[in-house]
Amino acid sequence: MLAALAIGCAALFGCPACAFAESAQGKLSEITFADYSPISSNVELARRLLSPLKNAKLQKMLAAGLRLSNQPINLSQEKFALYVPPHMPRAGYGLIVYVSPWNVARLPDGWGPVLDENGMILVTAAKSGNGQGALARREPLALLAETNVAQRYRLDPAHIYIAGFSGGSRVSQRVALGYPDIFRGAILNSGSDPIGNTTVPLPPRDLFAQFRTRSHLVFLTGDQDADVIATDTATLHSLRDWCFFRVDQRTTMGGGHDPIDAAALSRALDILAAPVDPLTAQIASCSDNIDAEMTAKLTDVQKLIAAGRRAEAKQELTDIDAHYGGLAAPLSVELAKKLDSP
Repeated sequence: MLAALAIGCAALFGCPACAFAESAQGKLSEITFADYSPISSNVELARRLLSPLKNAKLQKMLAAGLRLSNQPINLSQEKFALYVPPHMPRAGYGLIVYVSPWNVARLPDGWGPVLDENGMILVTAAKSGNGQGALARREPLALLAETNVAQRYRLDPAHIYIAGFSGGSRVSQRVALGYPDIFRGAILNSGSDPIGNTTVPLPPRDLFAQFRTRSHLVFLTGDQDADVIATDTATLHSLRDWCFFRVDQRTTMGGGHDPIDAAALSRALDILAAPVDPLTAQIASCSDNIDAEMTAKLTDVQKLIAAGRRAEAKQELTDIDAHYGGLAAPLSVELAKKLDSP
C-alpha cells in the first residue's frame, strides 16, 4: 500500500518515491485552491513590493484607463503540493510556504520527519520556478498558498514562515520584507539580495517597522557556494545598515549550491522558534539616524524645486525613492506630483 502511494506521489509531483515513503505518517497531496485575499491583489502587491514612486506611476496609469485584473493569479488553473503532519500542536500547526527554483511542486527530500516533529505544514506551488515572473506569479502564488492553508487549518501565527532555495530564496526574502504581518520569519537557502535599492525596495514605513521588530531571517548556504556567500555578506550588511538585527547565518560545511537537508531545516526551525529580544532601543537609535539623513535629502529636493532646478530635483527624488523606498513616503510622492505638474 505504501509503495503504491509513493508511486502516486512521484506521478503527481515529479519527485522520487522516497519523498513520500520517508514521511508515511503525514499526508502529501496535490491540491487546487479557490480562496483569494486582498493581500495578493495587484494593488496590494504594488503597494508593498514596489517603491512608492513606481506604485504611484501605476496608480496614475490605472486612473488614466489602464485595465488590470484584481488578482494576478487564476487559482482554478494552479496546482499546489500540500504536506500535513499527522498531529497538530496545541497552539495550531506551523506553516512553511516553500518557493522552489523549479516548476515542479514537491516536498523537499528528507523534510517530512522534521515537519512531523515540529507540527509544520508545508505548501508549495507548481509552475513557480525561476523562469516565472516574481511579481506576476511567484509572489502572489506564495501569498495565496498561505491564505488557503489558513482557511483550512488552524495555524499558530507565531510560526508562519516562508522559505526557498536559490532564486526561490530571493523571492522569499522579498515576500518576508513586504509581508511581515503574515510571515514571522524566512529560511533563505543559497539566495539573497541587499535591500534598499531598485531590486528590493523598502516597504511602507509601518510594515518595515513590523519587519524590524517581529521578523527573523535565517541564512543557510554551503561553504563552497562562493558567489552566494559573497552576496549573502552584502545582504547582511545592508540589513544591519537598515536597522534589522534579527538575523542568523549558518554555513553548511562541504556544501555547494544545494537545497538544505533535514538536519539544517531542523536547526533553522529551532532558531526561528526561540524567543528573541525585540531590540526596541537599538532599532530606534539606528532608525533615527536614517530618518535624519533622509529628511535632509528630501529638504534638498524641496529647495531644488523652489529654485526652479526641476531636472536636478527629479533625479535626486528618483535616487531617494530607490534607496529609502517606503520610508520616504508620502512626502516623496507629493514631491513627485509637484514635479509632474506644469
